[in-house]
Amino acid sequence: MDAIYVGIDVSKDKLDVHVRPSGEAFAVARDGKGLRELVERLRVIAPTLVVLEATGGFETIVVAALAAAELRVVIVNPAQVRYFAKALGQRAKSDPIDASVIADFGAAVKPEPRALPDETARLLAELVGRRGQIVDMVTAEGQRESHAINVRVRKSIKRHIAVLKKELAELEGDIDGLVRASAIWREKEDLLLTFPGVGQTIARALLADLPELGRLTRREIASLVGVSPFIRQSGKWKGHSKIAGGRASVRKALYMAAMTAINHNDVLREFYQHLLARGKLKMVALIAVARKILTILNAMLRDKKSWQPA
Repeated sequence: MDAIYVGIDVSKDKLDVHVRPSGEAFAVARDGKGLRELVERLRVIAPTLVVLEATGGFETIVVAALAAAELRVVIVNPAQVRYFAKALGQRAKSDPIDASVIADFGAAVKPEPRALPDETARLLAELVGRRGQIVDMVTAEGQRESHAINVRVRKSIKRHIAVLKKELAELEGDIDGLVRASAIWREKEDLLLTFPGVGQTIARALLADLPELGRLTRREIASLVGVSPFIRQSGKWKGHSKIAGGRASVRKALYMAAMTAINHNDVLREFYQHLLARGKLKMVALIAVARKILTILNAMLRDKKSWQPA
C-alpha cells in the first residue's frame, strides 16, 4: 500500500488540504467545526504523515487537534518548502506555496514528527510572547513621550507606561514561578545563564520558543532557527550570504545575545573581530556569532555542562 501524505496550507480563516498520491483536495474552516471535519476525514484516510508550514501561530490549534486524534503531524520551515518547490521548477520566487507542494515535500523529505510541547510549555511560550509585546509597547510609549509637547498628553503617556510596567512585573513573576517550579527547566536555565551574553530574558525566550535546544545536531538546530546562511549564486555571479525562514523570536533573542557577547565574552569577541578582519560585513559577522552561540548552547544542554571558555 502506498504511503499517504497530506499537505495543509494554513491561513487565518481556512485550511486547504491536499492528499498524496490520490490527489484528493478539500478545504475546511479554521474553527471548531472545520477542525472536527478535518479530523474525521483524515481518520478515514489514515495518512502516513500530515505536514503543515509554520505560519506565525495559526497552525498551533490545527496541530493540537490532529495530535489529539493520534494522527502523525509535523510542522516544517516554510523556507525549506519554497526551496524544494523552486528546485523542482514548480514555483517561481513570488508564487504562493499551496497544499499540494507541501504534501509533495512531506513525501520526498519525510520530516520526523516531534512531540508537541505540554500545556505548561505552551503557557510559558505565551507568557514570554506577551512580555515581549508589553516591552515593545513601553518602548513605543517612551518615544511618544519624548516627542509630546502638550503637558496633558505627556501625563497620559506616563500613566500608561506605569500601568504597562506594573503588568510587566507581574508577568515576569509568573514566568519566574513557572520556570523555577520545573526541575528540568530550572536546570536548563541555570546552564544557559553560565554563558556570558545570555541573561534571564534570553534564556527564558529560548526555553519557551526553542524546546528542541539540546536535542538536535548543530546543523538541524541552525536550520530550525533560520541562521543557516545560503549564498545566491548564478554562473560567475555570487551574491552575499543570506538567512531566511525559521523562528524569528529565537533569532531576535540570539541577536541580542550576540550583541552582548561581542562586548563581554572573550571567545566570541575574538571570533567576531577575526571575521571583521577578513572583510566580513558587520551584520554578517554578527549573525555568525549568533549561530555560534546557538551551537554552543545546544551542546551545553545536550551534554548538561556549563559554559567553559576552553
